[in-house]
Amino acid sequence: MVICIIGSGNVGGALAQNLIKAGHQVLVGARFPLSQKSINLATKIGEDRFTSIGFAVKQSEVVILTIPPDACLRVIQELGPIDNKTIIDASNSIRSTPEGFPTVYHAVKSICKTEKIVKCFNTTGFENMLNPNYNGIGLDMFCAGNDNASKTLAAQLARDIGFETCYDFGGEDKVQLLEELAKCWINLAIVQGHGRNLGLKLLKR
Repeated sequence: MVICIIGSGNVGGALAQNLIKAGHQVLVGARFPLSQKSINLATKIGEDRFTSIGFAVKQSEVVILTIPPDACLRVIQELGPIDNKTIIDASNSIRSTPEGFPTVYHAVKSICKTEKIVKCFNTTGFENMLNPNYNGIGLDMFCAGNDNASKTLAAQLARDIGFETCYDFGGEDKVQLLEELAKCWINLAIVQGHGRNLGLKLLKR
């Protein structure tokens, strides 16, 4: 599958590396000249994977957004046509929000007039995106959105990179709940000082 990742920071870089490892073709949509973080990622996955945002989106079946929320409205203008493409919002609107919208998910859905959007890959740290395996046990991932096909695809990508199960949190009304779940991970890992090498696992009796 051809996947475009927009955002070359920790989360985007981790997803890019692990999706390539899983056998997917990954393009990174970036602005030129490349930022230092993009250059750092290019040394790991190859400069040939970097191209303009519009070209990367055009070539891809799936677009993963790992951008700061306050850059969302600018990035939307560079996406180009997204008909029949699945958009995955992996961001969290914690320090900022897209102007006029509560989350990146809501901004993209409204401005791009698409239902093929899903919230996923936002509830854990980038270390777990690189390696979700804990002593032979895969962490779990979560997704939310209105389009079932998009959620099915996001869940498959989560399993491809090593997450054991991707649980469906529900529709669009659960998108912000997933961002609250991300805050729980941040609280435990960083605020409470347990460290970033911890993850979420749903156990059933």
